[in-house]
Amino acid sequence: MYNVQGIRGELIVSCQALEEEPLHSSFVMARMALAAYEGGAKGIRANSVPDILEIRKAVPLPVIGIIKRNYPDSEVYITPTMKEVDELQKTGVEIIAMDATHRPRPGQVELDEFYAGVRDKYPDQLLMADCSTYEEAMNADRLGFDFIGTTLVGYTPQSRSFHIEDQDFELVRRLLSEIRHPLIVEGNIDTPQKAERVVTLGAYSVVVGAAITRPQVITKKFVDCIHQEGSR
Repeated sequence: MYNVQGIRGELIVSCQALEEEPLHSSFVMARMALAAYEGGAKGIRANSVPDILEIRKAVPLPVIGIIKRNYPDSEVYITPTMKEVDELQKTGVEIIAMDATHRPRPGQVELDEFYAGVRDKYPDQLLMADCSTYEEAMNADRLGFDFIGTTLVGYTPQSRSFHIEDQDFELVRRLLSEIRHPLIVEGNIDTPQKAERVVTLGAYSVVVGAAITRPQVITKKFVDCIHQEGSR
């Protein structure tokens, strides 16, 4: 396992591609991680056991591991059950991230119960809480997650109208003044300036994904801008 202290004040790159996306391939994600490493990233966030295993062969960086899996009785899909935690733990990832919203998990399991079960089974595993609101982040901090993340801000019904950069990252500044555990800022950090700002504010690390590793998203921004210019 690699030392997670190396991610402090640094960039973590999220290297993910879902099955319906053009770059879906463990080989491609490993090469993407290598490119991120060569660019100076100090950590990788990755989805699925095959991707994580390939990435760990390619780069000497700590990995935040997740498994995205849908269940019919829950909206939670980021490491939703113990099955995914078991799979991730076997890969040796330094940090396992999971949905830490107030939404019930599959089987109508609440976060507090799920977290207690994971801690009991894997007491030495570092855990990251993927939150979408101030209240969820504070609850995750109370529970004892090793890292608190803003990953789901803007992506849940309770946060959909909110943007992480609102009022000069007010949510980030508020959490930094109140939580006990390190804050990893993630979600809609799509420019170098935003990444620099949250680190300057005191975030432990910043995760950037789509703006670096999803060329279809990057391309669409250029196309949309061209079309907007053309309509003027």
